[in-house]
Amino acid sequence: MKTIKVSVVTPDGPVYESDVEMVSTKASTGELGILPGHIPMVAPLQIGAVRLKNGSKNEFIAVSGGFLEVRPEQVTILAQSAEQSSEIDLERALKAKERAEQRLHERKQENIDFKRAELALQRAINRISVAERRI
Repeated sequence: MKTIKVSVVTPDGPVYESDVEMVSTKASTGELGILPGHIPMVAPLQIGAVRLKNGSKNEFIAVSGGFLEVRPEQVTILAQSAEQSSEIDLERALKAKERAEQRLHERKQENIDFKRAELALQRAINRISVAERRI
């Protein structure tokens, strides 16, 4: 089966690089499925999981926004942050989720940045979801 090269890069450096049969992710406009030979495009990414399919094996990467660039033979994901499911500290992600939920419940206080707490909660939930897929 044909494959497409995938690179996931953050400001801290490369997170993933391999050839896969299919890439699935969530862009701002909706779900995307990318196969080898896909038309060129650029799309902003939402906080979510990137699924990399290779045969019967699926790998997952948690991304916190960024951009996806597709060329016929390569997909590049430039993410603000990204973690492979095997690298996610589930306990730390659960604690981050609790902190974000607590901040959202305290939003009556003027010094709470609601949008920031909401994004932190989304990132934590995404990391937990991706980490639990490896179990």
